[in-house]
Amino acid sequence: MKPDQLEHLLLENMGTALLLLDKKQRLQYLNPAAEMLLEKSARRVQGRRIDLVCPKQPDMLSFLQSAKKRQQPLIKHKIPLTLPSGHNFTATFSSTPVEINNSASLLIEITRVDSELNPEHDQKHRQQYSATRALIRGLAHEIKNPLGGLRGAAQLLESELNNPEQKEYTSIIMAEADRLHALIDRMLRPSQSPQKQAINIHEIIEHVRKLIQAEAGQGISVCRDYDPSIPNLRLDRGQIVQVLLNIMGNAVEALAGAGEIILRTRVLRQHIINGERYPLSACLEIIDSGPGIPENLQPQVFFPMISGKANGTGLGLSIAQSLISQHDGVINLHSRPGETRFEILFPITQTP
Repeated sequence: MKPDQLEHLLLENMGTALLLLDKKQRLQYLNPAAEMLLEKSARRVQGRRIDLVCPKQPDMLSFLQSAKKRQQPLIKHKIPLTLPSGHNFTATFSSTPVEINNSASLLIEITRVDSELNPEHDQKHRQQYSATRALIRGLAHEIKNPLGGLRGAAQLLESELNNPEQKEYTSIIMAEADRLHALIDRMLRPSQSPQKQAINIHEIIEHVRKLIQAEAGQGISVCRDYDPSIPNLRLDRGQIVQVLLNIMGNAVEALAGAGEIILRTRVLRQHIINGERYPLSACLEIIDSGPGIPENLQPQVFFPMISGKANGTGLGLSIAQSLISQHDGVINLHSRPGETRFEILFPITQTP
């Protein structure tokens, strides 16, 4: 391999975001990690001034102006960034003056400071997982008996119906009762691993979307923005259906009959999940335009028995986080008035 090919290969596969700015602060290069971090396509922004590409990043632009004036290595921690998708995070910026083709340039390195890298964050997720598992096992016994009665009633009702369209509803009730019964059985078994198989995540999302569509009503629009490049993922279908039902159901309740839900999927490169960096990850976002979750509740929403709703049990999100943890994934929450976004992250691994 030639030296220039090796350099290109290293830059393209680095987990750190790299930008190259010329003396007029025009973008000359972004590596793929920078494209993912800033949600910008290198082809679209190459040659444009950084202040036009990222106009709403005053702290970042202030740092770049300082770096340009000093023309010496500079580093600054905890620079806040807000991306077009609404993601908020902090990053460490470092600049190094370089000369390329006899022209002064700046090499900018951006390192995202993920909450997942915080040991306290990891400890919180472990506490959430342990507390939820203990509670689930206690409640599962109480759920199985009425669930069997529900299925039996639906089966009797179906035998009395002659209309095929009406029978379709009873079939859904029985199928969902069977799915929940199987899910509870797996939860009650000690150290039972998820029954993973290669599954198209969009097929699961569409299945749940159809289930909640009737509950949502005509006043709630559901917009889909899927990334078709996501490969099949090794998932337990029943568990992921339950996760999505819990989160989408909360979104419908939050909107109270009017608003928008966005279902978005993306592939992420070199992303960190639970303290481990993965070359490729799948990100599923469920976004609603509701009033948001109170700020004082946000750090606790994944703990059992914590709910911001008067009639809430505080179990849905804790169960969802527990199930996703069994897939080596994590659920993150970002909420403000007018937008609540649940971000579900899965590592993308080789499927057999």
